[in-house]
Amino acid sequence: MRRAELIDVYDIAIAGSGFAGSLLAMIARQFGRSVVLIEKGTHPRVVIGESSTPLSNLLLDELAVRYDLPSVRPLTKWGSWQRSYPTVAVGLKRGFTFHHHVLGASRLADPDRRDQLLVAASPRDEVADTHWYRADFDHFLLKEAQKLGVVYLDQVDLRQIQEEADGVTLRGVRNDREVQFRTKFVIDATGPRGFLHRALQLGERDLDFPPTQSLYSHFSGVRRLERIRFDRTAGAAPPYPIDDAAVHHIFDGGWIWVLHFNNGVTSAGVAATDVCASRLRFAEGQAAWEWLLDQIPALKEQFAGATAERPFTHMPRLGFRSARIAGNRWALLPSAAGFVDPLLSTGFPLTLLGLARLARILEEDWEKPGFAAHMQGYAEQTDRELLATARLIGALYANMSNFPVFIALTLLYFAAASFSEAARRLGNAHLVTSFLLCDDSVFGPASSSLMERARKPLTQAESQILIRDIHTSIEPINVAGLGRAERRNWYPVEARDVLEGAGKLNVTHAEIEAMLQRCGFTLDREAVSG
Repeated sequence: MRRAELIDVYDIAIAGSGFAGSLLAMIARQFGRSVVLIEKGTHPRVVIGESSTPLSNLLLDELAVRYDLPSVRPLTKWGSWQRSYPTVAVGLKRGFTFHHHVLGASRLADPDRRDQLLVAASPRDEVADTHWYRADFDHFLLKEAQKLGVVYLDQVDLRQIQEEADGVTLRGVRNDREVQFRTKFVIDATGPRGFLHRALQLGERDLDFPPTQSLYSHFSGVRRLERIRFDRTAGAAPPYPIDDAAVHHIFDGGWIWVLHFNNGVTSAGVAATDVCASRLRFAEGQAAWEWLLDQIPALKEQFAGATAERPFTHMPRLGFRSARIAGNRWALLPSAAGFVDPLLSTGFPLTLLGLARLARILEEDWEKPGFAAHMQGYAEQTDRELLATARLIGALYANMSNFPVFIALTLLYFAAASFSEAARRLGNAHLVTSFLLCDDSVFGPASSSLMERARKPLTQAESQILIRDIHTSIEPINVAGLGRAERRNWYPVEARDVLEGAGKLNVTHAEIEAMLQRCGFTLDREAVSG
């Protein structure tokens, strides 16, 4: 091997060129830092972690506005994405769809919709959320970063980091040649147990979450479920096409996701507890997937004739929590600091919230006395939000066979998320400073207590009391009409719900109306006066 080559000196080195690494590189360039983006592989590449949320898209939009990234803004809504970048593959996400199953049982849909939950996220396609086809999405952001002057090097296997008084030296191998980089600060965007976690031997901490595994692939030829399973009830139509969503199939011990993209690809996979994954034989890959489909007739029909476009990936451990998240000259992005589970698509908002905080520190406190303290605050906040997410997802896993409680627990997420989105759109971000409102002095402790109760075995009576208490706890932040019995587990996006929540958001009806119009709602006289 030849002598190490020094590849210039930079303010910031970012390891990992997924969407978060490339986005942060773009932002750092916009406030004048020199940046090198270092990738172990090449683009385009298939990555799992694909379903966005309203809060994720709002955070992405806020970053694009704050840091003058006009090429990024169209990616925050389905309609503008289609018009601006029709060749960048994407999926339409109008909401969150949940179906409950008993493996091996064949049954008709419950006419009272007790075996399903539909939570709409947008009133129409134009302003809808998206699934990010990461091979295209990540590659697009990387190319935009390069346009802004980010230096990009791929096929670099980083192996060592050496911290010094005035900076950091990174060492690795590229094309059988040793390379090294000098930088003032390093950011790890390489995911759980990534580069800095290994190089600095950061260690792991307990996530207080049941060990889970995953098995997944990308498919072609997958049919739409609504043509197979959906049974209209008394002439009612769902609040959105049920397949244009993050579709979750829940069963005791695990769940299956199905995400459709507009290029004919469907992302699908299963996550389950270790006990369940062992019983389902995840380690056998495709054979395990096919056996699981045999247990759910509607899914077996949906995937009949479908083809796996890539080998199945088995992840024997999903949960991760790094023992350290930031140091004097380095930091992990939230996506590298920890991970819980893909249920509810929490990874993107957690990452973007942390990315925004880290960007502010790099912009405003660079080489100032308060830099280290603010970086420590970033690390503590990242860890708190990770643990709050783990509490919620752990409670949901504990109730996958108790679907009424499972539904109620999801409302803790949907209520906090919809309240946070509305507050931010109204210019009141100071009301919603944490994910799941975990730092809120009232809702934070209340929701944490409810989640702990939900993780214990529940009788039917205890389940009903817990559901009632969850509905009570969300009422002060419920601006989406969640929990209303007459909606029978179908929750559309309605202007009236947000208007009725004006007092909860500390704004006037007029301010709500203006916000809704900015967000693409068409307000009729009945909705406004009601």
